Amino acid sequence: MSQEDEDPGLHPRRTTALFGHEDAERTLLEAYQSGRMPHAWLIGGEPGIGKATLAYRMARFVLAYPEPAMPEALRAASLAVDPDHPVARRVAGRAHSDLLTLERTLNERGKLRQSIAVDDVRRTVSFFGSTAGEGGWRVVIVDAVDDLNKESANALLKVLEEPPRRSLMLLVSHASGRVLPTIRSRCRMLMLRPLPTEAVSNAAAGALDRAPDDAELQAAAEAAGGSVARALSLLDGAALELRRQVLDLLARLPQVDAKALHALGDKLPVSDVDSLSAFMEAVNGWLSERLRDGEADLRRMARLASAWNDINRRGREVEAFNLDRKPLVFSVFGQLADAARG
Repeated sequence: MSQEDEDPGLHPRRTTALFGHEDAERTLLEAYQSGRMPHAWLIGGEPGIGKATLAYRMARFVLAYPEPAMPEALRAASLAVDPDHPVARRVAGRAHSDLLTLERTLNERGKLRQSIAVDDVRRTVSFFGSTAGEGGWRVVIVDAVDDLNKESANALLKVLEEPPRRSLMLLVSHASGRVLPTIRSRCRMLMLRPLPTEAVSNAAAGALDRAPDDAELQAAAEAAGGSVARALSLLDGAALELRRQVLDLLARLPQVDAKALHALGDKLPVSDVDSLSAFMEAVNGWLSERLRDGEADLRRMARLASAWNDINRRGREVEAFNLDRKPLVFSVFGQLADAARG
């Protein structure tokens, strides 16, 4: 079981539609059709914009059409595979023997691990060492490479250094700049941009079986900053209000209002996982915008990148150990205030 299994209907392995990433999809398709497919891709971009959906889409295509010269593969204008295709059904049900997904799993206490376990990464050695069950490719999806710790990252690097024939590794990253250079150098980079609002609303409407012009859905899409996952979480009115409150306080940095932070912390009860997720998404979205700012000086960018790493590590710890949220709120704003002061 993974962190995605709470809502399996929205999991990328079951999502057959992709919105707004036609150029990236074409890059993968043309590389495959050429017969010179790189053995590893690093698919980067902000959280919730469709990176894992694209990775699963590529995996299904390769597994459905294992020879690039197959007429079906050469005629294809996209990576779409019919949802009723046997490969699509097996991937959706985690039942395809030639696809391995590496992600954070539950530990022996039933809690979500803070990182991808090194033993799970080492499974790729035997996975690639065996013959493909259906005579085609062996595909590994890492969702996300940011969740590797030092030990598991080194284990993955060993696999990347000696890729077996007809192996494909698709590494999803929410912050590709922080991926180990030794891993990045062995992958072809494919960066995805945040989605336009129309694509976000269409994707969210499809996921929830709602009309794209639904007023509430449109409001969430406009506030989502190009992220479908963020739009879905914001469709809860409380999440939208929480996001507004967080962004208002972030806009005041480096000034920090302790009373307002106490009030914000009170809106993040330990029993409410969704409020913590909304808080972290708002902070990460704010950080992403500033890390994309070409006008910022390199020292400030480095401070923000370091803050991103520390804040998300603390957020995972709070979630994993079900800790009080208020200290996290004060820590986040204190660190960002220091970074803003320069």
